[in-house]
Amino acid sequence: MINTIEWTTDGVVMIDQTKLPAEEVYLNCQSYQAVADAIRTMVIRGAPAIGVAAAMGVALGVRQAVAKLDATDGAPSEEAAVGTDQDALDQQMLDICSTLAATRPTAVNLFWAIDRMRKLYEALRAQGKSLQAVADALVQEALEVRIEDVKINQAIGKHGAALLPQEAAVMTHCNAGALATAGYGTALGVIRAAVEGGNPVAVFANETRPFLQGARLTVWELQQDNIPVTLLTDNMAGHVLNSGRINAVVVGADRIAGNGDVANKIGTYSVAVLAKENGIPFYVAAPISTLDLSLASGKEIPIEERDPSEVTELQGLRVAPPDTSVLNPAFDITPNRYVTAIITERGIARAPYETTLRQLSEQA
Repeated sequence: MINTIEWTTDGVVMIDQTKLPAEEVYLNCQSYQAVADAIRTMVIRGAPAIGVAAAMGVALGVRQAVAKLDATDGAPSEEAAVGTDQDALDQQMLDICSTLAATRPTAVNLFWAIDRMRKLYEALRAQGKSLQAVADALVQEALEVRIEDVKINQAIGKHGAALLPQEAAVMTHCNAGALATAGYGTALGVIRAAVEGGNPVAVFANETRPFLQGARLTVWELQQDNIPVTLLTDNMAGHVLNSGRINAVVVGADRIAGNGDVANKIGTYSVAVLAKENGIPFYVAAPISTLDLSLASGKEIPIEERDPSEVTELQGLRVAPPDTSVLNPAFDITPNRYVTAIITERGIARAPYETTLRQLSEQA
């Protein structure tokens, strides 16, 4: 299994996805600011992986803040020192969370993870735990987020694999695999589970302009597992879906509204429309943490706008004239009417999504 991100005594280590497939390089983030920068620059990307990174970033920031307070504590009395240190740590926690939350606006797992860590911090502080105990507990919680993510993806894979016909040919868009999670993957987890269960699935991966996650990442990681994969340019999707070669489309998600509208990598909406036109089921694989039931529809999901250079340049080579006006939304919204089913770790939701997603979310 690809080791996307892990906690070490020296920092948060993650595979640098901007370097793939040419180089397999691991980056050691030794501060929460470095973790935030890695999320912002897409060294690590994919909603579940961003959530794990955020949890580890909070834990790393608090651990370092506590160590610094212990080293510099010069208050005149022990009681004053404790009060001062606690206030300082509270402020540091706010800074850590706000820095991480400001990195990318669309993937809800980022905010879910930060909120989970914040709630634990506040509970421990209310219990009067020592600063070191708080730091240690946050580290353990971040490790648990990572462990849970792999188990969740495996459960998603098991549920989703049952939807695929034997010897299926599956189209996917962007990368929702081990690289987008702590391991195994959501959309690619469905494919991995099917293959592990004896179903020889073949994958057709769209390149996913402009960042080329499909070409650079999906193809690379499927090759690591010896799963057959064919690369398509994005504008081939309609032709291939119409050709009769594809049995299903499986994608991931960065946020799912309460009505089942799905935010995913730009181009997903087009694939969903083309799939429906050609009578091909369109499945979304995502953990419960990707649901945002506070939003009535996808119209309320913020869409990240990224740097124009991602469009005007390709691997540093300019492909458009200077001063070209660029629109570069990183995500689009697929309306629920194009979604055949949403696959979660707790089961499969179908329309009406307002009811089925809430039922899955409320399961113990």
